[in-house]
Amino acid sequence: MKNIYKLALTLMITVSVISCKYVDIPLPQNELPSDLTFSDDKAANAAVVGIYSRMNAYNYQFTNAMGGMLMGGMLADDIYYALSTTAFNQMRTNSLVPDHSYVRTMWDEPYGYIYQANAIIEGLESSSGVSASAKNQYLGEARFVRAFCYFYLVNYFGRVPLITNTDVLTNTVKPRTSIDSVYNQIISDLVSAQELLGDDYPTAERTRPNKAVATALLARVYLYRERWADAEDEADKIISDPRYQLIPLNQIFLKNSNETIWQLQTVNTSTAGVNTWEGFNVVPVSAGSRSYYNAYESFVNAIEPGDQRLTSYLNTYELNGQTYYFPYKYKVRTASPVVEYTMVLRTAEQYLIRAEARARQNNLDGARSDLDSIRLRAGLSPLPDNLNQAQLLLAVEQERRVELFAEWGHRWLDLKRTGRALTVLSAEKPDIDENDLLLPIPASSINANVFLEPNPGYDY
Repeated sequence: MKNIYKLALTLMITVSVISCKYVDIPLPQNELPSDLTFSDDKAANAAVVGIYSRMNAYNYQFTNAMGGMLMGGMLADDIYYALSTTAFNQMRTNSLVPDHSYVRTMWDEPYGYIYQANAIIEGLESSSGVSASAKNQYLGEARFVRAFCYFYLVNYFGRVPLITNTDVLTNTVKPRTSIDSVYNQIISDLVSAQELLGDDYPTAERTRPNKAVATALLARVYLYRERWADAEDEADKIISDPRYQLIPLNQIFLKNSNETIWQLQTVNTSTAGVNTWEGFNVVPVSAGSRSYYNAYESFVNAIEPGDQRLTSYLNTYELNGQTYYFPYKYKVRTASPVVEYTMVLRTAEQYLIRAEARARQNNLDGARSDLDSIRLRAGLSPLPDNLNQAQLLLAVEQERRVELFAEWGHRWLDLKRTGRALTVLSAEKPDIDENDLLLPIPASSINANVFLEPNPGYDY
């Protein structure tokens, strides 16, 4: 893991090379604190902004096309690569290898952001030059980012090293930590972020965390930990806030839409007109031409007749007389001015979290009401009022499958946490087995740290 921290330190030094709306006042490109103690609010802000700038600066990153759509989508039964390359074929068949380049992406990049967050936390805690209000905001953002990264690390890789400081010599020989301990740290960071962050976003856009962003992720974490009452309570905070609404399907993924809880803005200016890397990758170059990522036919067939998400979340192209569907939540490949941002957290998920939490607590009417909110927006009729708990939980699975299609690996993680992955995915992936439910620890990290155990079933 030594290479991770060298990379992260480099990012901390170069992180002010930005030109985006994350900052209120443009900063000179060479203006960054040279150590881990911040002299003033402006220096601390530059370091925090730098994390988000790095997150969405380039294509196929953990926090955009790869982590936000492709990795989880292809490991599950959402999407597949329409052509043939070794890397994507291995994702489609769940036959990943330890030196897989995108597996390294899913490991190295979160740990890079965690290192930056740790450095910011240490710098702020030792600083006397940052105002109290700014310190709270930046500490809250750093703790949220750390929790966000660990959430995906623990769900994709299982036990992972838990690193909460910048001591490189110690951290490069850290063993893997129990899943419970990692989740305890995630929850602690999110609760702390809730206390530190303000209700308002720190900028005019919804591209940096406020209290609601921490709350939304905490609701999801509680759901995954089967803390049903807590998940319901946290989701309810978002749903009851009038700033966060279920809006028409064709408006959801626009920048700063009222469904947005947190989005990331693409900051790379080298590719003209990029709105999101997701849209850049999946939207055909011209109308009627092919997409390189298709939706599974089984997914398309699972959408109920009359569901407007069929035409809003998907589009089609023809090839050799056959119709193919591709993801179409992001509808812009390139265009100026920018109209779409990468969606990370949104209101619909909170309805689905609360629905499942209520169903698990046998509040069937409440669960059905939340599901109906999602269904009615999609043009579907309400669910029957005589569904039992098991039937409602299957309805939750169905609505999560369709509503969160090709977003952040939701389908993959849902099937794993509910114990249904092998049963459901074997229809598309007949060779899938228990070992495939965790990604391999990258070979480069195993080689660098003798205390890092590999996941079972992988050859090094």
